[in-house]
Amino acid sequence: MEYCVGMIVRAKAGRDKNGFFIISSIDDDIGFIVNGKQRPIEKPKKKKLKHLAATNKVVEDFDTNRKVRKILSEVQDN
Repeated sequence: MEYCVGMIVRAKAGRDKNGFFIISSIDDDIGFIVNGKQRPIEKPKKKKLKHLAATNKVVEDFDTNRKVRKILSEVQDN
């Protein structure tokens, strides 16, 4: 699976297991993920891509923590 910035992913490991996040940036095999609450855009979590499960959703506009929370709440409701 090819990961990209803006992709909605689910954590497969760690204390945030089964949580949904948006990839804010990628560096080699590390993804920086945000969820707007515990992990705001200003302080993303560093996570290996192998510990992330990709979804088929990619978002373009996630420039504020409020938008990130709204997007992820819609995904979790489905």
